[in-house]
Amino acid sequence: MRLPRPPRAHLRAATTVLTALAALSTAALATAAAPAGAADGAKDVSYRGYHVRVPSSWPVIELAAHPDTCVRFDRHAVYLGHATDAGQATCPAGLVGRTEALVIEPLDATGRKSVDRSTRIAPKGAARAAAPRTGGAPSGRIRQAVPAAGVLVTASVGADDAAAQTILDSADLDAGAEAVTLSAAPAGRAEAMSASASAVAAQPGTYTGLGFDPCAAPSNAQMSAWSASPFRAIGVYISGISAACDQPNLTAPWIQTQTSAGWHIIPIHVGLQAPCNTFSHKVSSTLATAASQGHSEAQEAVAAAAALGLPQGSVLYDDMEAYDQTNTACSNAVMTFLSAWTEELHSSGYLSGVYTSATSMADLAGEYTTGTYTMPDHIWFARWNGKADNDATPYVPDEYWADHQRIHQLSGDTDETWGGVTINIDRDYLDVGVGPFAGSCTASLDFSAYGSISAGSSGGLVSAAQCLLMRQGYFTGTVDGAFGSGTTSAVQSFQSAKSLPVTGTVDSHTWTALLSAGTRPTLQSGSTGTDVKRLQRALIAARGQTLSIDGDFGPATTTAVKAYQTAQGLTSDGIVGNLTWSALQAGK
Repeated sequence: MRLPRPPRAHLRAATTVLTALAALSTAALATAAAPAGAADGAKDVSYRGYHVRVPSSWPVIELAAHPDTCVRFDRHAVYLGHATDAGQATCPAGLVGRTEALVIEPLDATGRKSVDRSTRIAPKGAARAAAPRTGGAPSGRIRQAVPAAGVLVTASVGADDAAAQTILDSADLDAGAEAVTLSAAPAGRAEAMSASASAVAAQPGTYTGLGFDPCAAPSNAQMSAWSASPFRAIGVYISGISAACDQPNLTAPWIQTQTSAGWHIIPIHVGLQAPCNTFSHKVSSTLATAASQGHSEAQEAVAAAAALGLPQGSVLYDDMEAYDQTNTACSNAVMTFLSAWTEELHSSGYLSGVYTSATSMADLAGEYTTGTYTMPDHIWFARWNGKADNDATPYVPDEYWADHQRIHQLSGDTDETWGGVTINIDRDYLDVGVGPFAGSCTASLDFSAYGSISAGSSGGLVSAAQCLLMRQGYFTGTVDGAFGSGTTSAVQSFQSAKSLPVTGTVDSHTWTALLSAGTRPTLQSGSTGTDVKRLQRALIAARGQTLSIDGDFGPATTTAVKAYQTAQGLTSDGIVGNLTWSALQAGK
């Protein structure tokens, strides 16, 4: 029987928050119901001459009158004004998930810091901004500036962009709107001071000790006050469609300031959740789609990290909340997603971390040595036993992720006060190091042939083998193209795990198993992307065929697949499914 994960704050705090919202006085609700509001279930909200219609059940909260309010996106509300540091400090640390909500704030010096290149700008005299033809905005939100009224409007997105867009499309202006001037191409806070932020080292770096993770990044002043605490690491939500709290303080200069002050940053991406969970945004149960989502989510996290000045070699942690591991389809989808997440981060030079409950972490541990999935470099497990250690047994054996690769979330949803500043936090114990992927594994993997290499060999093929062994957790040395004793030992360990002859020589069988390692999405004519490249490399190694490594599953790849399937006694249909992947990953 698996120990259930302790309930997170987003479950326990629901009653408290709803009660607090209901208790707000009528005077605190800046709602002026339009005559038609009762008829269509909507009401008019007015702020600085900007009007928008929202469902009549939504509370409307004046932040100036209620500065201790947490601006959160996991429940419906309209927030008027700027979020305050004191208010964001009250946000329950474990909030996860988004639905439709609205923040309308002044387009003053504070508001302009949140305007970036993804912000839609309403035309002169207009209350609405046209949606861009292409993407680029962070997932989970739509932000538009309305210079005609001097306001910045941020809409969080729930299960469907259309609901939030409909609210924004209802906007209008009245005679009281006062226009402000806004630069046509705002740099925004995410792109500010990139030169100074470039000095930040890979995060969280090397550290053993206590840390904490709040829902929203505290201000510089609050962080300074907490220098009196025993903590020297902080988790921050840098990206993800399920991030629940507004982040007015999280900027590249903030990262620079805190790392200069000796803080270690734990970057968190809280995006798609397990398909068997109740969140609005989920991983697909279709494995090919789950893999694609893993790649996309990692790309989003990398873009956010780069904008904040977090360099290659940093560990980016995917927050995958606890899920039902007895649901095999759900577990397979999560594992496929996380494997693709790791592969994509590695291709961008970042380390991969995964946060989940200790019980759910057992899924990853169960696949640690199988080679079916690409394992994360670091794990962060929630086990609220109050112990400042890195013990995850019986869910994760001590020998897995044993080289300074663990964070233990030991308690949560706690108000702590240091230096006179109170913040709601989860407590963590870190034992982390820079790991084998610090910098990046940039060796080319594309060759027209994969000849045998062994002790004494050197060059590009050796670098490729070292890189592949590193990604599978077998090689911890330097990718230097020199086949020494460390590389030999790594090859032998890999061969033993794959039931291949333990020779220490990377022959065609070992190459095939190395190059094909990873997830097993169904691929066929018309498929494209990194998984097709992985397949093409493995086919070249297995049969010595001439094949372009272009990520395009065209006629040549179809022919090569059919030839391989025939040689292995498989159905020669040109479709790469689990049986074909299994043969390749066994080095056949």
